Amino acid sequence: MKDTFFRSMTWLHTWVGLLVCWVLLIIFYAGSLSYFRHDISIWTAPELHQGVLQQQTPQNLKPQLDKVQQLLQQKAANADSWFISLPSSRHPYLSYGWQDAAKEPRRRGTFTEEILSADNQTVITDKRSSRGGDFFYRLHFDLHYLPVIAARWLVGLCSLFMLLALLSGIVIHKRIFKDFFSFRANKGPRSWLDGHNVTAVLALPYHLMITYTGLVTFMMMFMPWGIMTAFDGKDSNEKVRAFRSQAASEQVHTFDPINLGSEDVNSAQLVRQQVDQVYVLSQLLPSIERHLAHKPIKQIVISQPQSPDAKVNVYPDLAKEVTDKRIPWVLNPFTGELISKPFDQVSGSKATHDTFMALHTARFSEPVLRIIFFICGLMGCAMIATGTVLWAVKIRQKQAKNIAQGHKASLGLRLVEGLNLTFIAGLPLGTAAFFYANRLLAPQLDGRAQLEVDSFFIGLGVVGLCALISTGLQMWRTVLAFTALAFAMLPLLNGLTSSQHLFDNIATGQWVLVGFDLMSLIFALALSFAAIKCHNKATEKAAKSTRNRTVIHMNTQVMPSTHSTIDTDIKTASQGGQ
Repeated sequence: MKDTFFRSMTWLHTWVGLLVCWVLLIIFYAGSLSYFRHDISIWTAPELHQGVLQQQTPQNLKPQLDKVQQLLQQKAANADSWFISLPSSRHPYLSYGWQDAAKEPRRRGTFTEEILSADNQTVITDKRSSRGGDFFYRLHFDLHYLPVIAARWLVGLCSLFMLLALLSGIVIHKRIFKDFFSFRANKGPRSWLDGHNVTAVLALPYHLMITYTGLVTFMMMFMPWGIMTAFDGKDSNEKVRAFRSQAASEQVHTFDPINLGSEDVNSAQLVRQQVDQVYVLSQLLPSIERHLAHKPIKQIVISQPQSPDAKVNVYPDLAKEVTDKRIPWVLNPFTGELISKPFDQVSGSKATHDTFMALHTARFSEPVLRIIFFICGLMGCAMIATGTVLWAVKIRQKQAKNIAQGHKASLGLRLVEGLNLTFIAGLPLGTAAFFYANRLLAPQLDGRAQLEVDSFFIGLGVVGLCALISTGLQMWRTVLAFTALAFAMLPLLNGLTSSQHLFDNIATGQWVLVGFDLMSLIFALALSFAAIKCHNKATEKAAKSTRNRTVIHMNTQVMPSTHSTIDTDIKTASQGGQ
């Protein structure tokens, strides 16, 4: 503890932020991109850019289900499950797939997916393998190369440090409202501090919400003792499965077929097929629409599709609701009767948990709200980045005298400056490398999805090697300028490697693809602005250094002349005295 509470909070804010800032930068950056996870996935699949993207309409629903059921019966009659994903705002195309039974217990079987064109005529089976936006989504809490449990513990601890940094930052902010409107450019550390304060205060509600709800997602991992005590099992995994099974059963209302209402009986009689227990999915639509209150259908999963015990699980599209629940309406495909459905009301704790999860993922948000969340996420990145740069600038100022005398900067300063360049400038470059690899690698190349991911980290590593050479403004300018050029060329790359370019997508109203290209250009402009600022600052420092050297040189020339004049005067005076 320091001598005052304020100084103690300042020390806490500095160190809890600095110790985990670069991991937090990855988390915030990848999490911000995850708001457009599905949009990125669509861009990384150029095979879908023409004749596939569509919206769900009641008129197309029946022929689409008939066509998909026909294809599934031909290709996967003996599959363990059938999956049908209908067009939605986040998934604007129709895909279907099947999962074979697992050969080993507690393992999932092989899953195969195909895509149906908008005219129900073409089946796309050769879509390139890519992680797409799912890579960034998983990266922001799994960190990719680390073991999953270790990565989530690390991310959770970093999130806890982030929450401490936010709370201590609020405490030490004596002028929080004034700082909201204060930014002084070209003032050295003062400018970095103003940038840190503005980005922190402007999006403070978002930062608190996203950090706290992120910790809620790890709740069961951080505090498992209640589950470990209350549920039976041989190990922790069995106890967790028992807890989840009970939690799921308490959210489902199961119906007794004997007590069906007259409306259900009539619907069952209309749907039931008497010959060989055959069912037609499209004939279940009236029953599905009535039970779902005409909500759009997101997905249909048929378990044991060719068995007399087949069940149809219908998941409504709840994208506009602030909830994270995923509980299906279950129907008997032969009769259309409702087997189970989610309870209309859930417990307060479950509703709170679902709301926190929905707020963190923003699955309920429309495009405008997602853009706002995305901007707030980038402001979080800026808050972290300006904080680390501010620390490095202040430490370099303290060591300026020793550095001017020819001594090296301290190891800590060189490490922080290197990590700053690597992650602040390297994350955008790695992202651009990921997108270029998606289009330039052969579509049928084995392991290409992992090669795309490797490209991201190779781009990050290249900047790390550059940081070993230099962390000066010239290196910053070079990396930022190259990254800006890479993002500026992405729309051209898309036009050359896809069936449609930017203007085609505008004409056909494919706003997901248009938005990606426009966002690439915005990134290019922002990075270009940063590169120009680095260039101007480097030029200014070089000019200042030149002026200083000139002054020193002039002084060294003037001083000998002055000394000789003094000596002459003394000699003359001496002779005169003699």
